[in-house]
Amino acid sequence: MTDAGPASSTAVAPLRLNTRFRGFLPVVVDVETGGFDWNRHALLEIAVLPLELDEHGQLIPGITTSAHVVPAPGTLIDPKSLEITGIDIDHPFRDAKPERAALEAVFAPVREACKRHGCQRAILVGHNAHFDLNFLNAAVARSGHKRNPFHPFSVFDTVTLGGLAYGQTVLARAVQAAGFHWNAEEAHSAVYDAERTAELFCKVVNAWPAPVG
Repeated sequence: MTDAGPASSTAVAPLRLNTRFRGFLPVVVDVETGGFDWNRHALLEIAVLPLELDEHGQLIPGITTSAHVVPAPGTLIDPKSLEITGIDIDHPFRDAKPERAALEAVFAPVREACKRHGCQRAILVGHNAHFDLNFLNAAVARSGHKRNPFHPFSVFDTVTLGGLAYGQTVLARAVQAAGFHWNAEEAHSAVYDAERTAELFCKVVNAWPAPVG
């Protein structure tokens, strides 16, 4: 019987999220809004989804947290945006929170995930990611929230990654090209779009070898 030597001589150190992306924790974010101008239009819904690693070192979606948001005073809502999202801001079961409370509800699990993985802060993953980040930053500024866990300007954008991997920049088409189901009736919900974006991002990143060292 041949002695293979100490296990430590051949063992591969497990991949850690705090080393995979320069100390940043990728967190998928999707927002639904009252228009396209983050300085004027209301934030209406936000979903966040920190990413995790499985036992094989593969990136996987974590747990989604979401909040409906009461339009902040002074912000506007374009009725055409509500036709797209299907949001009824006066629905009795909407359970919307004021902007600051909604941000705290979704930031808390992100801060917990950053701490658990030893990451210095979160980096936003989104489809047309700067749109989501700009609305997020505008809401943070309006509400005076002091504990925003996200990097203020860096993002990972699945528009670029979907175009690179599958030649598709529209979320629905990129998700389908990646082999996942797309339900058009559920689209334009912050939770649904965030979860499909997470699947797409994980699929692309897992196909690319992790850096060594």
